Amino acid sequence: MTRADFSDKRMGRQVLFFISVFSLSSVLGQVSYSIPEEMAKGSLVGNIGQDLGLDLKRLKSGKARIHSGDSAEYIELNKERGVLLIKERIDRETLCGESTPCALHFQIIMENPMELFRITVEITDINDNAPSFASTEKRFEISESVVIGSKFVLEKAIDADIGLNDLQSYSLNPKDNFILKLENQIDGSKKVEMVLQKPLDRENQEQISLLLTGTDGGEPQMSGTMQIYVNVLDANDNAPVFTKPVYKATVTENSPRGTSITTVSAFDKDRGSNGEISYAISNSKRRLTDLFQIDMKSGEVILIGEIDYEKAKFYQIDIEAVDNGGLSDSSKITVDVIDVNDNNPQLNVLSKTDALLEDSPPGTVIAMMSVNDPDSGENGEVKCVINDNIPFKIQATLNGFYSLVTEIGLDREVASQYNITVTCSDEGVPSLSSSVTLTLKISDVNDNAPVFGRSSYEAYIVENNTPGLSIFTMKARDADWNQNARVSYILEDSSVNGVPVSSYVSVSADSGVIHAVRSFDYEQIKDFQFRVRAQDGGSPPLSSNVSVKILIQDQNDNAPQVLYPVQTGGSLVAEIVPRSAEVGYLVSKVVAVDVDSGQNAWLSYKLQKATDRALFEVGLQNGEIRTIRQVTDKDVVKQRLTVVVEDNGQPSRSATVNVNVAVADSFPEVLSEFTDFTQDREYNDSLTFYLVLALAVVSFLFITCLVVIISVKIYRWRQSRILYQSNLPVIPYYPPRYSDTLGTGTLPHVYNYEVCRTTDSRKSDCKFGRAGSQNVLIMEPSSTGTMQRIQSDKSILDEPDSPLEQKPPNNDWRFNQGQRPGPSGPYMPYATHIRWTPKKGTRYQHRNRHCGHFLPLVADQGSFFKLLCRGGVEVGPDQKSADKGRERLKLFR
Repeated sequence: MTRADFSDKRMGRQVLFFISVFSLSSVLGQVSYSIPEEMAKGSLVGNIGQDLGLDLKRLKSGKARIHSGDSAEYIELNKERGVLLIKERIDRETLCGESTPCALHFQIIMENPMELFRITVEITDINDNAPSFASTEKRFEISESVVIGSKFVLEKAIDADIGLNDLQSYSLNPKDNFILKLENQIDGSKKVEMVLQKPLDRENQEQISLLLTGTDGGEPQMSGTMQIYVNVLDANDNAPVFTKPVYKATVTENSPRGTSITTVSAFDKDRGSNGEISYAISNSKRRLTDLFQIDMKSGEVILIGEIDYEKAKFYQIDIEAVDNGGLSDSSKITVDVIDVNDNNPQLNVLSKTDALLEDSPPGTVIAMMSVNDPDSGENGEVKCVINDNIPFKIQATLNGFYSLVTEIGLDREVASQYNITVTCSDEGVPSLSSSVTLTLKISDVNDNAPVFGRSSYEAYIVENNTPGLSIFTMKARDADWNQNARVSYILEDSSVNGVPVSSYVSVSADSGVIHAVRSFDYEQIKDFQFRVRAQDGGSPPLSSNVSVKILIQDQNDNAPQVLYPVQTGGSLVAEIVPRSAEVGYLVSKVVAVDVDSGQNAWLSYKLQKATDRALFEVGLQNGEIRTIRQVTDKDVVKQRLTVVVEDNGQPSRSATVNVNVAVADSFPEVLSEFTDFTQDREYNDSLTFYLVLALAVVSFLFITCLVVIISVKIYRWRQSRILYQSNLPVIPYYPPRYSDTLGTGTLPHVYNYEVCRTTDSRKSDCKFGRAGSQNVLIMEPSSTGTMQRIQSDKSILDEPDSPLEQKPPNNDWRFNQGQRPGPSGPYMPYATHIRWTPKKGTRYQHRNRHCGHFLPLVADQGSFFKLLCRGGVEVGPDQKSADKGRERLKLFR
């Protein structure tokens, strides 16, 4: 078990306090506490604020502190909590030794007004030291003729603790020949003797081994042991005897080494070697062998160390006389220390005021001092005086404490500074003294407010600054002196855009330096204002305000952002350029913006990479992509351009955009070139849910389609029966403005088509596009072939036998569409939508806006067509069937 653990178990403290009030210039009191030794650092001693009736504000404003004189500081004051805490580990044995009670004496000093409190902390003992012997073994040579009852002095065990924790008992084992005898001493210790209770017989046992154990009374008990060896000899039957049981002596403190203290003597009735006596100093708690030495032959005691009355006033020396036969006797020497006047009065300034206002009233305390003289009697009596012809006086407050106060009113115009010398002398002969000189300055009252050098301030800072950056420094001057002229700068509470201004800037209270608390962004805030107050240190304080404006300067910290063409991972945008395009043909336009300002937002466009650099160029200022030569049939269909957009900042920032251009005159040509753009997208790994859902949907659609197909077949069969059996011509239904310009029943308008294309039965998507003046193709990877914005001036089918031909658009079928970015212009409201499933050829569904229902159009390798409409027109799989269908069409007309 460690000392800390032991001390924690016995940490029950008793706190005693009392407060005494004296009718002096300051209130003084005394508080006493009792704590065990070995308490850990930071342990609580007592709530001094509560015990003295002081609140925490008073402790802080009064600058409360501990004064302990020249002694080490074991206790510290925590002003935040108003408590006394252990500052250093306290070892009672090191601090006080055997002295009791053991206590720490110190003072708590406070100012404004000055007060002094005396604190006493008693240190109680804990059982942290085990009894110990100076030597681990002791040897005796005892004659066998020694009579029963002979005594042999044993070495005492040393225990640095006191009270119950001190050494309490001894035990000796085995007890065959010897028993222990303990005799109480005047100083409270025990004389330990080993008494023979059974005659020795050298022939039976020549050597005896014993174990002496010393035990204290602490909890838990601690003990120390010493091994005793007894060699049995013959003959010597008389022990030495001292002439006196106690020897008394005196010694003056500061006596030189070698001073004789006294001489002791003992006699032995034996003759020869058995009568020869040697003297020795027994072991004791104080390690007296460091201070005194005894001549082992003559018995003279000599001083070999330094004696200080202030440390110890008397000493007790245990001595023993031993003859050659091992018989011994013990005695003691008491040494009284005589005090001399060898200590000057110790003068300590506990608290002082360096400056005092000239309007301070008489009786104002300007200093508190403590005077201590360690000497005793008249040597320790002290009186203090000050120099003449000054308006101050010194007053005794408590024993050893003085206050220096003003005697009359002060006038700074008469004297702005005083040098006060305090001299303290004792009553010894010769008298010893100490002095200290205090300097007191007389100061003015606070009657001038701080003044700024300018009526307002304006400063600049570049955006993206480092937090904590110094923006600029403001200065205010105060015409007052000393503390009244000490200016502090305070940021007044205000808000900027609903945010406290303290989150934008901070002001150094001492230097007036304004720091940026955060990194500013010019794009979010361009300037803001706040006010700073300069306040002096007077009482009451005076202040003045000034307005400060901070302007944020732009930095090129934003790269250009491309608005068009939009770059997405889900689709590819291609601009279609006809092969008949002339030089300067506007292909597209790159639109970009920069959120910076000034030249940081000036943008320029450059062509970084291109499939054919000789075909396209980019406008430096406007971002327009134009052809720089005539487009030829040799130009590849698929063109990719990389355009770089740079701003004019330093350093410059840029962004890149890819523009896909299709050089083609027909949609199938574009389609065949761009199908490979959309084959890279991977399928979704988790298809279980979708497969189950698809299975259910397909089953439902299959049953529905089966019912519909059977219904259609029955309907067609009934219509064909009516058509062939009727003798009257069947007049088919035609939409308005239907004309036979080519003899094939082609509509004279451009119609909208829905086109859907898929190459996988697992995927199906349909995109509705509208052809306009600008030819654009968008390929969706999810559908691997979905198309939008196909050509408006070409037919869906390029075969000459196609029964459909697009005509110029009719205004009756237009609808509004928003303007898209770039030079392409508005979308035209005409489009063809194709669903393409190349599993067994190409299947087109043609929705005739006039007919109002889908007309299935099936193409098989470009040679098989079938058209169904309300007129019953049919084109078969061979030339004969086609001719027959045309004839029927003429008949219907």
